[in-house]
Amino acid sequence: MRRSEPLPDHLDEAYVAELAAIAAPFGISRVGVAPATVLERARRELIRRRAAGLHDGMQFTYKNPERSTDPQAAVRSARAVLVGARSYWYDDRLASDEQHVGVPARIARYAQADHYRPLREGLWAVAHRLRRDGWKAVAFADDNSMVDREIAHAAGLGWFGKNANLLLEGVGSWFVLGSVVTTAPLPVAARPVPDGCGSCRRCIDQCPTGAIVEPGVIDAARCLAWVLQKPGMIDRQWRRAIGDRIYGCDDCQEACPPTMRLGGREPAPPAGDGRVEPALDALELLAIDDEAVLARWGRWYVTDREPRWLRRNALVVVGNSGRGDDARVQHTLVRYLADDDPMLRAHAVWAARALGQHHLLPSDDPDPVVAAELNEPW
Repeated sequence: MRRSEPLPDHLDEAYVAELAAIAAPFGISRVGVAPATVLERARRELIRRRAAGLHDGMQFTYKNPERSTDPQAAVRSARAVLVGARSYWYDDRLASDEQHVGVPARIARYAQADHYRPLREGLWAVAHRLRRDGWKAVAFADDNSMVDREIAHAAGLGWFGKNANLLLEGVGSWFVLGSVVTTAPLPVAARPVPDGCGSCRRCIDQCPTGAIVEPGVIDAARCLAWVLQKPGMIDRQWRRAIGDRIYGCDDCQEACPPTMRLGGREPAPPAGDGRVEPALDALELLAIDDEAVLARWGRWYVTDREPRWLRRNALVVVGNSGRGDDARVQHTLVRYLADDDPMLRAHAVWAARALGQHHLLPSDDPDPVVAAELNEPW
C-alpha cells in the first residue's frame, strides 16, 4: 500500500503471513499477534514478586513494571504486538570440537551463539515493512521495555511451564523471543494454549538450588542463571552448586520432558559466524586482558561491561572443577590471590581452599571481605 492511500481499519491473516515471511529468513519460525493492551497478570506478578524480594535486585522488566507491561508506553496508540520466536536448540554433535586443555566452563545453550542478533534483525525487518506501509512500529528483543514471554503467551504461542519458561506448542522452550509493537490493526485471533505440564514437577525437583519456590515462580537469589550475572560476591552457599557453569543454567529446561522430547524438531539456524561454543577454558579467560574478554564474550549481559564478574565466575569454576596439582591452576590462583581487586582475591581464596591448596594462601589480608573469606571455617 502507498502512504498517500488511507490506512485500512483492519488487516487480515494474509498480511500477517507476509510479515512472517519477512521474518523467516532470520530464523524466526513462530509468529503470533497479541493485542496492545496492558499485561495485567504480568504487572501484578512483577509488583508482587518485587515486593516479596524474589527479584533479588534484578532490574530488567522488574525495574518499571508499569512500562514493561504496557505496549502503549513503547508506541503511542499501538493496536497490536507481533511476537516472534527463534530456536536456539542444536544437535550437540554440531558443537565446536575445540579441545579445552585447561578447565572447561559450561555456557548455557542460549548464550553459546548470538541468537538475539538475527532475532533483532528479523523483527526490525518486519518493523520496517510496517513503517513503509504507513504504520508506527518498534522492535524489541532482550529488552527491559517488554515482557516478551507474557506477550507470546497472549499471542497463543505456548503455555507457561512450572519453571516459568514459555513452552511453545509442539517444540518446547529452546527459543528466544522478541516483539514488534505497532499501530497496525493486525488481527488477533489467538487461542490460549492449554497447559501441557499436568502433574509433572521435574523442573522443580531437579533445580540444583531449589529456586522454583512454587509453580512458575522463581526466587532469583537462588537461580544460578541470575547468581552468575548479578554483581557482587557470590554467596558461599551457592558456589558448589555452580559447578562448572560460567554463564547461565539449563537444568530446569533439561529436566522438562516436552522440551527435551520435542526440542529437536526445530533446530536453530546458524547464528553469527555459525560457531557454537558450549564451553570455554576458565584458565584462558582468567589469563587474557579485559579487552580480549569483552571482544569474545561481551555480547553476554555483564554488569557495567566489567569483565571482573566473568573472572569471578571463572574462579568458582576453577575451585569446583580444576586440579590442585595442575601447574596452570596453581599459577592462576597465585596471580588472583595477589590481584588488586578484593572481590577477585576473595574468590581466589575460596578456589584455593576448595582445591586443598592452603599453602598458597596469605596469612591475612587488609581488606575485610578477603579477611572474612580467609577466616571462614572450612
